[in-house]
Amino acid sequence: METIILIVHVLAAIAIVALVLLQQGKGADAGASFGGGSGASQTVFGSQGGSSFFGRLTAFFALVFFLTSFALAFVASEKANSISGAVDFIPAAIEDTNSVDIPQLGTDQVSESTDLPSVD
Repeated sequence: METIILIVHVLAAIAIVALVLLQQGKGADAGASFGGGSGASQTVFGSQGGSSFFGRLTAFFALVFFLTSFALAFVASEKANSISGAVDFIPAAIEDTNSVDIPQLGTDQVSESTDLPSVD
């Protein structure tokens, strides 16, 4: 399920980038890209031009992108919660290390069971 959401998420991101790059600025004439006057833009995209079509399509893919973002965040939080239950053994392991005799700093006592060679 996570893989499907991730694929839709990436495709929505690519679609948003492509649609934003296809859109022209507010001051630009849509017909200029087709080599004609304003009549060319009306025949290709209808009487309102291409801005409302691309705008609506961009808004749709933005909605899909946000929904998949929330879905991926939910899946990640569920995975984190399921993993946290498996880590309950760590405090018991830390408590077991407290029973080992560790020499204190500043004392001249050296344990005879050390594997390190002496400096003498």
